[in-house]
Amino acid sequence: MQPEHIRASDADRDQVAERLREALAEGRLTPVEHEERLDTLYRAKTIGELAPIVSDLPSPGAPGPVPGYGGTDRSDGPDGMEILGNDARDLAGQSKGSENLVAVFGGAERRGRWLVEPRTNVSVLCGGVELDLREAVLSRHEVTIQLAVIMGGVDITVPHGVRVINNTSAILGGADLHGTDQVTDPNAPVVHLTGSCMLGGVDVKAKKSKKKRKDRREK
Repeated sequence: MQPEHIRASDADRDQVAERLREALAEGRLTPVEHEERLDTLYRAKTIGELAPIVSDLPSPGAPGPVPGYGGTDRSDGPDGMEILGNDARDLAGQSKGSENLVAVFGGAERRGRWLVEPRTNVSVLCGGVELDLREAVLSRHEVTIQLAVIMGGVDITVPHGVRVINNTSAILGGADLHGTDQVTDPNAPVVHLTGSCMLGGVDVKAKKSKKKRKDRREK
């Protein structure tokens, strides 16, 4: 019997489902593509039918894009943003894969030097969240921020040169990217926005890093 004709087990399907979940978190798949592939997955009966579902995705543990802005191993990315350089690698080594931020009738923020996990889940109910990525360390070249915003807001600040891709859905709300979705450099770090906003909004702006502004004043 050819291997591709062997009946798929539950463990085989779970392994493929996990790879699809990781691909969604990394922004390799849109939510719609993820759902479509899951449907195909649970209809598959053989190993051969499972293989095409993940044929265009990297194997588990395979390295992603080469760390560093512009394809180099520099610690500085756009406008001072670090992408796995120097001690940033040590910080990235502490990655847990995801982070959850919750603001219910209140606020939450991440600013200064912090690790942007491959997936950041932001839940807001009648509150606000502020994410400042200008001095942050990206754990990967592409990261995903999953949003669930109800009657609240999320403010995201990125350095100039970072591309933001909006895949959120909105009901009486929306996301304003202020041109960050127009960055065309193929080596630019990418922040994917997914999830939904209801009676709320997401505001994304590109600003110079505080460090660079300070350096200019000293000069």
